[in-house]
This record gives sequence, structure tokens and C-alpha cells, in this order.
Amino acid sequence: MSNPSLRTSAPDTVLQVSALLPALENALSERYRTVRLPELSDPAGYLRDHGKDVVAAVTSARVGVGDDLMDALPRLGAIVHFGVGYETTDVVRARARGIDVSNTPDVLTDCVADLAVGALIDVMRRMSAADRYVRAGGWDTAPFPLASRVSGKRVGILGLGRIGRAVAQRLDGFGVHVSYCTRSPVPGVDYRHLPTAKALAEACDALVVTVAGGSGTEGLVSASVLDALGPQGYLVNVARGSVVDEPALVAAVEAGGIAGAALDVFTDEPNVPRALLESDRVVLLPHIASATRETRAAMGDLALRNLERYLTEGALLTPVPEASRSAH
Repeated sequence: MSNPSLRTSAPDTVLQVSALLPALENALSERYRTVRLPELSDPAGYLRDHGKDVVAAVTSARVGVGDDLMDALPRLGAIVHFGVGYETTDVVRARARGIDVSNTPDVLTDCVADLAVGALIDVMRRMSAADRYVRAGGWDTAPFPLASRVSGKRVGILGLGRIGRAVAQRLDGFGVHVSYCTRSPVPGVDYRHLPTAKALAEACDALVVTVAGGSGTEGLVSASVLDALGPQGYLVNVARGSVVDEPALVAAVEAGGIAGAALDVFTDEPNVPRALLESDRVVLLPHIASATRETRAAMGDLALRNLERYLTEGALLTPVPEASRSAH
């Protein structure tokens, strides 16, 4: 996989835009002429003097490549994302400049789906709350309050892509009634399709959010959607914090407008609203849906193979699909 010519064909440079998995960072340094932007004492000066040397950028899904950085790299040909998300990069803008963009799909699907289902069970059965109850000595004085059953419930999935389908497949084993919302019905899928997020929320006991992030889905889970979910309904978000109107969610939690929420993502990570921190009906996770050793290693390997493919053949292994490009 290595490309020794890059070591002697300066000034072609790979720019590491953000902190990455240590194994991936080491591989980048060993195989390519790599510059780590976060470690530079004068990033602006480097980009001014050497931005023309950069032919590829490797970044995290959380950081992406902003417009200003893109403009500072006139020879940039590829943006390689470590992660399935890419909404932090303006893909349409990149494509207009002839820059291709990749992500790491599929390899994290199972772990994200596992966590989504685990979070759903946790918030409905109140497992984390029960753990805290025992540790605080509450069991010594009174039984833990009754929770809600998961099996047989109506679960709506907002976004039925790879991860949404994997969540649905897992929930089939619980005998739940799955519905979903996408822009149009997914061919070959037997689950009930509903046309809007509000209609989906009205028809389910729990709403699992797996839709892609970006401007097209910002605030999709709005106050009206949460109202439709109602005081007996549960929200699980393993997508992006931007998809949920966070102030509306805080208001719903404080007023008992929904029964509970399990959240792996937030609007301004790692900052979590105090009302969510203080609520015993909310399960809070530090953006760990794909955070297993196995999945992160697979993500790093796929990102590296994307970079290798571009630098040797001029094409990416897993480019962002055309349909996704237009969605942004």
C-alpha cells in the first residue's frame, strides 16, 4: 500500500487537518509526506507559503475541511474523511473545484446500530438510572419505579440508510412494529413508510434518529415533532446533534413533554445542556456509537486505502455517493 515516490517527490504533501486515530496518524507519517495542521505553530503562515504543495487532506467527520481551508489549497484533489459523516465539508463546493470526497461507510454500521438499540433499551427500561439508584443506596429504602417495556412497541426510524436498516433488523428480534421516514419509500423494504418526521413521531412509541447530518436535516426533529412523540414517547439520537432542535428537546424534557431521551450526539459537543445533565430520564453518551477498537481500526484502514487509491490511481475507493452530494 505504501507509495515511496511521495517521499522523494516533494512538494506533494498530505495535510492532516485534525487529530485522528493514532495508528492512522502513524501510518500517514510513515507512508507519505504528511503535515499535521493542528501541530503547526503558525498554520496560517504554513498555508500561505505551502498550501500549493497539498494534494490531499485527511480529516475527521467532526472537523471536515472548511471553505477557507479549501481555498488555501489550490492543488487539493481529494478530501478523505475518517468517519461516515461529511457534513462539515461543503461537498458541492468541493466538487465544483474538482475535489473528490470520501468517507468510511459500512465499517461502522454494526457498532452504531448496536449502540442505538442498546440506548433504546437503556432509556425505556431505565437501566442507567437503576444503576445510579442502586449505587446511591435507594434500593435500601424502596423498590425502583416501574419502567417501560421494549418488546412489541412501535419504533420509528428517521432515516433508513445503512445504519437505519441495521437498527430495524436488530429490532425485528424484539417483535417491535417498525416504521420509517425517508424522502421517498425505500424499494424492497416492508416496513411502513411515513412521509414526514412529525407523522412518524405520531405513529410510534420511540423515535430513533439515524438520518445524515447537514443543512438539509438541521432541526428536523423540531418542537412539533417532539410534541407529536408525546409524554409517553422516547427519543434516541445516534445521528448528529444538529438534527434535533436542542432547545426544544430541553424544553420537552423539563416539561415532561416526552418520556425520555438517549443521546449520543449534541449540538455543541462536548457541551451538554445542564437540564439534560440533571434529568434522570435522559441517557447521555459521549459520542461513542462507533467507538470500538474493531470499528475504529476498520475506519482507519478504509481512510488509508482511500488516500492510497487516490494518490496512485487518481480515484477514491469509497467516494461520497452522487445522491448524497446533491443533498448538501
